[in-house]
Amino acid sequence: MSDFVIEEGLPYPLGAHWSGHGTNFAVFSANATKVEVCLFDGERETHRFELPEYTDQVFHGFINGVQPATFYGYRVYGPYQPDGGHRFNPNKLLLDPYACAHAGSLSWNPAVFGYKMETGDDLTFDERDSAPFMPKCVVVDPNFDWVQEAQRQDVHWDETVVYETHVKGFTRQHPGIPENLRGTYAGFGTNAAIDHLKALGITSVELLPVHSFINDSNLLEKHLTNYWGYNTIGFFAPDPRYAADVPNSLREFKEMVSRLHGAGLEVILDVVYNHTAEGNERGPTLSFKGIDNASYYRLLPDKRRYYVNDTGTGNTVNLSHPRVIQLVMDSLRYWAGHMHVDGFRFDLGTILAREVYGFDEQSGFLKAMNQDPLLATVKLIAEPWDCGPGGYQVGGFPPGWAEWNDKYRNTVRDFWRGEAGPGALAPRLLGSHDVFNREGRRTWASVNFITAHDGFTLNDWASYNNKHNEANGEHNNDGSSDNHSWNCGAEGPTDNPEIRTLRERQKRNMLATLLASQGTPMLLGGDEFGRTQRGNNNAYCQDNDISWFDWNFSDDANKLLAFTKRMIKLRRDYPILRRSRFLSGDRDSQLEIRDVAWINSSGVEMTQADWTTGWIKCFGVVLDGRARKTAIARKGEDDTVLVILNSYEGEVDFKLPPTSAGPQWSLLVDTNAPEQPAGGPFGFDSICKVAGRSFVLLTAGEVK
Repeated sequence: MSDFVIEEGLPYPLGAHWSGHGTNFAVFSANATKVEVCLFDGERETHRFELPEYTDQVFHGFINGVQPATFYGYRVYGPYQPDGGHRFNPNKLLLDPYACAHAGSLSWNPAVFGYKMETGDDLTFDERDSAPFMPKCVVVDPNFDWVQEAQRQDVHWDETVVYETHVKGFTRQHPGIPENLRGTYAGFGTNAAIDHLKALGITSVELLPVHSFINDSNLLEKHLTNYWGYNTIGFFAPDPRYAADVPNSLREFKEMVSRLHGAGLEVILDVVYNHTAEGNERGPTLSFKGIDNASYYRLLPDKRRYYVNDTGTGNTVNLSHPRVIQLVMDSLRYWAGHMHVDGFRFDLGTILAREVYGFDEQSGFLKAMNQDPLLATVKLIAEPWDCGPGGYQVGGFPPGWAEWNDKYRNTVRDFWRGEAGPGALAPRLLGSHDVFNREGRRTWASVNFITAHDGFTLNDWASYNNKHNEANGEHNNDGSSDNHSWNCGAEGPTDNPEIRTLRERQKRNMLATLLASQGTPMLLGGDEFGRTQRGNNNAYCQDNDISWFDWNFSDDANKLLAFTKRMIKLRRDYPILRRSRFLSGDRDSQLEIRDVAWINSSGVEMTQADWTTGWIKCFGVVLDGRARKTAIARKGEDDTVLVILNSYEGEVDFKLPPTSAGPQWSLLVDTNAPEQPAGGPFGFDSICKVAGRSFVLLTAGEVK
């Protein structure tokens, strides 16, 4: 350890990079006066080196002898002038923004604050050393053999079925996963986990945040924890809490990705670049705040002591700064290139595209994203809203992006509880062309979902009128009260057989609608078997059996799982359900085909009066598989289908319309009789008895 020798090193790449005989350290700060790198043996600081050179606002130095697995952190000197936006304090050990691995966890000691926390006055200056209470950065060996990736394959957008889940929640109680691997990346990469995903038929796993994050002190005081992970502190490091082998967390994450790819599954990461865990002016000094607060965060222009809070979490990352854009772009390229991730879902994506004057489709961030050759090869999904001014931007992202579509969620929920009519639902079934059909965007730009991590599960949507978040310790005041839900006649669990039957059918109706709609379907993990959170619609702090999957399936759970698999297979087998080209309903004069026809229960096309009459709750749509797939005037070769949706409480006699696409209609699925085999024939103009609150799918082609 005494043989370390420091040299000038290079200002690039940023972070700590091992050369084979030493490590180059480089850290950006426009306003610091000095940076020291501190080396640790466990928790004990053993060496401290001042980075000798400063080039283009980057402090850098090369230390011979520093090997992989070395723990380190920075101390950064500069003015402590909160009123001017500067919060430098060399008594605080800081995490490297580019660290590829973290070890240890944060202890909420007053020493981790840059000011004297006990006073509540952030203008004071705290001289206590925070190092004993801080996680440490780890120098890594980047080499990895991706041999298990031989079967990796690109999944086209029109084939994509996204499955949103949580590394720990999915694996924590799975009986087929070895106990020592439950809750971990290694556990998620086991055959037991992968077998479930493959059997289900999904193509792409979207993981809730795995970037290194911090547990909020207020949650720990209530004996809760930040379960979801939307509190990032390291944009390059997989969180060590999900590692079975913490010293090798980076390698373990890569092995998980490799195994999922080997099974033909994509990995999409939910990423949080809009804010960090450092909070507002009274938050801790953990990394960015102590390295260059005025560059990394948006500060109020006339009161630079305070932070712009468009995120609702205390601070907002300053994507108007070129070095901060570089940080985000470098992070994305690292995960896509080095970690082999297939895509990203951007939490509060509107913030990333907001300049000081508001959301801008041509913001610096979006320009940087749209020209990047590597990121052009992965899936980009925006959560297109935040709580800032002009924050709701569904449909506002540029070509190449997909977006979460909450209009789809709310409308489908309202239709099946009898609160929305056919006119509201129709555009949602066709990929929300009214929102996304511009500038050559495709149906896949609409990420359709009926449930997500934030809100009720599917089971709870059909079981609760009201949220039940008492376990969160906020007197049930947190979480949305606008759930578009219906408990079917009783609040919560019930033994009433009629209510239970209706709930199961409502779940099937929602899943069937999701998987028969144009666009990209996203399934919330656990909905395939009716997972409940006991009415909690904001389980962000519930790292327990409220959030963990219960793999002891009831009979109803097994039946719902079988139905979900059936619907996903139907989506795959009948490509007309997932066209990338928007279906319009217009007549194709070259091919003499209408791609869409809306049908009322009399078996004829819907009239204007049908669309506007509030009492009509049953209607159908014919999707003609012979419609052109591209701009070339060439008939499609897909089977034609008829979707019938009935949100009325009673049975409806639906007269089946004739079509030249086949000799008759054949049943594919009926949510009122989910175990009925496909193939039952129906002649043209015959009556299909559609049960109250049910969904029926038929084909004029071959039953697969």
